[in-house]
Formats: sequence, C-alpha cells, structure tokens
Amino acid sequence: MIDPEKTIGNLIDKVDVSFIGSIDCDGFPNMKAMLPPRRRDGIKYIYFTTNTSSMRVSQYKENPKASVYFCDKRFFRGVMLTGTMEVLEDSESKEIIWHEGDSMYYPLGVTDPDYCVLRFSAHNGRFYSNFKSENFDVK
Repeated sequence: MIDPEKTIGNLIDKVDVSFIGSIDCDGFPNMKAMLPPRRRDGIKYIYFTTNTSSMRVSQYKENPKASVYFCDKRFFRGVMLTGTMEVLEDSESKEIIWHEGDSMYYPLGVTDPDYCVLRFSAHNGRFYSNFKSENFDVK
C-alpha cells in the first residue's frame, strides 16, 4: 500500500457501519457495531459518539486498549486499527462532534450527561485487499 492514510481514509469515509472493540473485565475481547465515525484526523484519531452509561464506556475507562474495524463489502476489503480509546466528556469535544438530530439519542441535547465522545488513537493497522493482508504503522 503506497499511501495508507489515503487508502484507509477513503475506506473509512465510505462505510455505513463501524465496529469497535474493547476488553472486558475478564480480559476477553468485545465487539460492537457503531454508526460511522463522526470525524477523523487522518487515520490517527477517529471520533465516535455513544452513551456515557454504556458498557463499552466503562470498559474503555478500565482498559483503554481498543481496536476498530472498517469493511468495504463491495470490494471485500477491510482494515483493523489497534490503539487506545479515550472517553471525552468535556463540553468542547461534545459540541464539535454534535450533529443535528442527535437529540433523538440524547434528549437533553449536547449537555446531556449520557452523551460522550469516544476518541480512538490508532497505533498500527492491518489492511486486507485482493486476497492478501498487510501490516502498517500509523504516524
């Protein structure tokens, strides 16, 4: 892969479902389907929204090790990124990621205490395409 940031970034921008992974209290991996990321800064930082009260948030607070997976069904290719997940509850982060219509999930609006931002920081990845896989580092 010549330009991982461009190749992976284009894949992320086209997905309609994302998968995030966390580690439970017994050390087992957990996966969850999510809506696409709300924002990304290259492929190093990827932002999602979720409920502060969710099981995933408590898992990330306990153990920030995480993975995210994005799949392009049409061309049967995908990427797994591994890194860490931060739970952001400050008003600035919440306002930046907020979209019109989010009050459907968070009825108290952008200040809803059950609304938070997940910021994934990628360390490395593994890209699958054309029947082969390739590891890469994220800078």
